[in-house]
Amino acid sequence: MAPFGKIYSYPGNFRVQRAQVVAALNGLEVSVPEDFKMGETNKSPEYLSKFPMGKVPALECADGFCLAEGAAICRYLASVGPKASQLLGADPKTQARISEWSFFAETELTTNVLPPFLMCVFKLEPFDEGRYNKHLGNVERACKRVETAVAGGKKHLVGDELTLADIMVAGILFWAFKFFIDAEMRKGLPNAVAWVQNVAETKEFKDVFGTLEMCETRTKA
Repeated sequence: MAPFGKIYSYPGNFRVQRAQVVAALNGLEVSVPEDFKMGETNKSPEYLSKFPMGKVPALECADGFCLAEGAAICRYLASVGPKASQLLGADPKTQARISEWSFFAETELTTNVLPPFLMCVFKLEPFDEGRYNKHLGNVERACKRVETAVAGGKKHLVGDELTLADIMVAGILFWAFKFFIDAEMRKGLPNAVAWVQNVAETKEFKDVFGTLEMCETRTKA
């Protein structure tokens, strides 16, 4: 397999992990350079010439095509392989629904999961009880939307096969389950829990993310 490209980022970035799952499903060889140093590599003139905002993750393809923004990278990798129609949908309405869930993952989940992470896991921001509770309340609300969508034992958010929608949403929930979506919250989310467990057991997903862990009590400062 010829190398398709490489993704620059710091270790353990869930946005990179989601892209790696998509790449694996499409049979694309995408590497993550180990010598990348956040705050150094992404501020170098060479890096900024390719990615002017200095953001990560950032994809550099073997043909010279460069792309930033995690969701855009995932969508591009989904579009350039043999499973493109499965991952992105074969008709306009299915494609729109998959896009809806992909945006949902970013606007409803990621924006609310990351602040508690920064406060309680990475310790990069001071703990604020009000913000913490507000964001996790929003996470629970978003999870209830997933709960409704997969009611009745549905294994996928859109259609009958794994799509980018599942990868985008499960990719952030994988880490939210480990630290914040505790046993008490999960009591009201039986369908969502079963759905995440199913996605997490997909070979390509598990190879990248590892084994799903679910916390008993949520992480606090």
